[in-house]
Amino acid sequence: MLFNPKNRHFYFMLAAEAACFAAALTLSYLLRFDFSLPAPYAMQLAAMYKHVLPLKLGVFLALGLYRGMWRYTSLLDFKRLTEAVVLSSALLVAFVAFRYGFTGFSRSILAMDGLLTLLFTTGLRLGIRVLYARANGSGEARPKAPPRRVLVIGAGDLGERLLREIATSPELNYHVVGFLDDDPGKLGRSLHGREVLGHISELARVAGERQAEEALIAVSRASAGQMRRIIALCKASGLPHRILPATSRLLDGKAVLTLRSVDYQDLLGRTEVTLDQGGIARLLRDRVVLVSGCGGSIGSELCRQVARFRPRLLVLVDLCEYNLYAIAGELASEQGFRDFVCVLGSVADEALMERAFAEHRPSLVLHAAAYKHVPMLEECPWAAVTNNILGTRALMRAAARFGVARFVLVSTDKAVRPSSVMGASKRVTERLMTSFTDTGAGGKTRFMAVRFGNVVGSSGSVVPLFQRQIERGGPVTVTHPDMTRYFMSIAEACQLILQAGAMGQGGEIFILKMGEPVRIVDMARDLIRLSGKEPEDVDIVFTGLRPGEKINEELLSAGEDVLRTEHEKILVLGGAPEAEPLSTAGELNTLVAELAQAAETQDANLIRMLLARLAPEYAPERALELTPEPSLPPQ
Repeated sequence: MLFNPKNRHFYFMLAAEAACFAAALTLSYLLRFDFSLPAPYAMQLAAMYKHVLPLKLGVFLALGLYRGMWRYTSLLDFKRLTEAVVLSSALLVAFVAFRYGFTGFSRSILAMDGLLTLLFTTGLRLGIRVLYARANGSGEARPKAPPRRVLVIGAGDLGERLLREIATSPELNYHVVGFLDDDPGKLGRSLHGREVLGHISELARVAGERQAEEALIAVSRASAGQMRRIIALCKASGLPHRILPATSRLLDGKAVLTLRSVDYQDLLGRTEVTLDQGGIARLLRDRVVLVSGCGGSIGSELCRQVARFRPRLLVLVDLCEYNLYAIAGELASEQGFRDFVCVLGSVADEALMERAFAEHRPSLVLHAAAYKHVPMLEECPWAAVTNNILGTRALMRAAARFGVARFVLVSTDKAVRPSSVMGASKRVTERLMTSFTDTGAGGKTRFMAVRFGNVVGSSGSVVPLFQRQIERGGPVTVTHPDMTRYFMSIAEACQLILQAGAMGQGGEIFILKMGEPVRIVDMARDLIRLSGKEPEDVDIVFTGLRPGEKINEELLSAGEDVLRTEHEKILVLGGAPEAEPLSTAGELNTLVAELAQAAETQDANLIRMLLARLAPEYAPERALELTPEPSLPPQ
């Protein structure tokens, strides 16, 4: 249905638009004849009304230009308006040429009519938006208190969106006094009437001169060092400061004004994640997608992002009843997405997985289910075998049997030269993935793995532990003064997992660019500062490495080669020489079967021995090594 016949605004818009068309045509004739219109052309003008008005109104109706709310007119609306004017003008020219052969018609009139139609209809829409903005700004909703004077740090796209949101939302009660930006090309220039007043380093001076009461950080691209500098300058100025989520985290395209306090993710730096939305949509939309470990940190975020693309069905698989209940409830209540089914149980339960695949026939599997706690799996290595290795094999077998199109294995940097049972178990899953591809056991399924480091805020993450310790007044416990880890936000990691899944052709191990490794002791100090304290106010205690932990994690083994992909933040493993490689897929399967038996008897020593044969890089004694940073293509 093109319009609601009971909507009086529709008829107003139709009449106003018809007046614009008539005015454009009339003015075109008057301009052509210097406002002295000969009688024959006056008669021609009168006759043209009955052709021009229905034609243009019909085109505008057909293109849906009366469906929107003009008070929210945007650049996209102007683009669609231009298309409608061009099309209607072309049809008018074709009509005149066919009906009259241009005899007695001035071509300049038709050209001017198109330009004036665009001018008048654009002006009408813009005028309505301005009137609504003024009405909102002068209505009863205007706060009685004086607006809070704010400086915006960042005069880019995110800063512009923030200013626009403030301008159209008077209830927020903000007044932007200006921008700060380090781009020399922006200094002295204006953005929607607000001047770029100086560099970010001049925050304290500009804030004093402009009587700013708060700083709003709107930076979409910044390195970790640049973000730390911005936060430090805000603290030094004494201004309260808040931050906008990076554009890459504003997934739904709704209002951007979700200001919040600075958290640790902001200190990791910000880089826009550009996604092939079309490719991901083709992967997900109207498809059946199975997410294992759907209630975990990575799995739940994958579910949120997959739901945005409206798959036909989302199959939620998790061993933990509460986690499964929580993500199902969130999808239904917060995202309005209810096309899901829940499968409660272990991925290692082959009969359960077979039934789930047979009943729902997924075309994509995102396998995020895994035990990840390194010291705990050192104590219970049989759990790593059952859940991580046998569970992955069960899912891969089901995927191959039921013709799943793509299977994405979520791996980890701990699979690189592993020193822990957890890392070795994930390395074995990578080898299983490769074997399914190379031997043809995977059938038509395209298997691939995505390897990356730690994610901030995941279950078991060190960040919430440090925050709880700081709240108690310390001490903050750090295992080793030289320990480093790679970190990435959960949202960014999951976006790149989906991107890699759309790109993969089968058999690849993708590696996400993680930026620079972070010293854990520096992370502790940053979190202390974010809590409003200074590092000397809270004790930091070094407790020593726990079983299986390495001082440094790696993204690549020695000799591994990486290649660029079409995405700047995703690399692919080009090949890796392995010490004592397994000669056949049969030997791999035999060792996995022996590993399964050792897990049943909970024989920890035999499990470690078999893991060393399945993953020759596995060396528990490597934990104390300081490893060099991997050689990756430049960021």
